[in-house]
Amino acid sequence: MASTGRASSDQTPTFAYAVVYAKDVAKSVEFYARAFGYTVRRLDESSKWGEIESGGTTIAFTPAHQHETDDLTGEVKVPKSGAWERSPLELCFTYKDVDAAYKRAVETGAVGIKAPEEKMWGQKVGYVLDIDGIVIRLGSHVSEPPCH
Repeated sequence: MASTGRASSDQTPTFAYAVVYAKDVAKSVEFYARAFGYTVRRLDESSKWGEIESGGTTIAFTPAHQHETDDLTGEVKVPKSGAWERSPLELCFTYKDVDAAYKRAVETGAVGIKAPEEKMWGQKVGYVLDIDGIVIRLGSHVSEPPCH
């Protein structure tokens, strides 16, 4: 019998967190709330952990350098030259009104990369950089192809 690559139902994972390593956790949490319309779920008193509500998956923020993870997995690499280097992570948020979402993000401090445009696959997409240089894709839900 061929394997489907799927785990049994009691072993099927749920994507719980995406963790953003931020220069300043409190500023990043506040920025995501203002720029992208999220609700802050938690910001601990030490400002070493913050979370925003984003539907089924939590977006969490933690300092770029901390003893716990640096010792286990190495340090987060930050460009020293000041030149922008693309992060190996892109966050994608969907909106009904992508143009309004893009405008709001840029007006609250995101750097506009590409204004929203219609793509051939039926999605409207725009790109911004957050305050830590992470690429954020703002897009509509992808339209379903017509049935034949």
